[in-house]
Amino acid sequence: MTARSTSAKCKYTVWQDPELAKTFLEGIRGAIPLAAEQIDMILRIVAMTQPRVESFLDLGCGDGILGRSLYQSYPDSRGIFLDFSATMLTTAKANFAGISENFRFVAEDFGAEYWRDRLIPEMSALNLTHFDVIVSGFAIHHQSDDQKRAIYQDIFSLLKPGGLFLNLEHISSRSQWEEQCFNELFIDSLYRFHQAKGSQNTKEEIAQKFYHRDDKNANILAPMETQCQWLTEIGFIDVDCFLKIFEIALFGGLKPT
Repeated sequence: MTARSTSAKCKYTVWQDPELAKTFLEGIRGAIPLAAEQIDMILRIVAMTQPRVESFLDLGCGDGILGRSLYQSYPDSRGIFLDFSATMLTTAKANFAGISENFRFVAEDFGAEYWRDRLIPEMSALNLTHFDVIVSGFAIHHQSDDQKRAIYQDIFSLLKPGGLFLNLEHISSRSQWEEQCFNELFIDSLYRFHQAKGSQNTKEEIAQKFYHRDDKNANILAPMETQCQWLTEIGFIDVDCFLKIFEIALFGGLKPT
């Protein structure tokens, strides 16, 4: 396994700031372009590849929307939600109030070398040894490239044979004009989202906040093609990009049976 690097840690820990997490949850998460279509695609791929879903891990869960979507489609499933932001994890847990006996909410940094050890007692409590499905949404891109690859190796080891990994991720553009297309798409989506909530901010004001946001320096973007190659080298099969919208990509693969 590639050793974890600490060079990027000072950047991505900005997400432990409660105010930044709250801003994302209230003002950005709901404005992600084509978010409903992304979740629909995830559920279609899960249904196509998994005879049943008894267990899942939502890695870097945020408010838990991906894991929650899996649970809604597979109500007998058991799941673990992992995030190192207390604000994110509290929000995710609140969405499962009254039905939490089949779920665990783990405060842990998956960029740390021994993060999997933290999962063992939680998995045991749910009578799990491996996961049918592991999903991650807009989280792994905060890690260095060496860390990304090490995390993908960890994910491979946590999957059952035949298990599925899907990463809905912020990736790097191949050109400046593609990056600008993505920025304009996101700004338009943010503007419509906040207008619907009654905001009086102009599109220019929205754009300035987007370009100068506090978390921008925490992004360490990598090409989708490179990450798919890493997955293949680790041992995943049927690796592909299943959806791409400029700098948003859904990619992943299966662990061989």
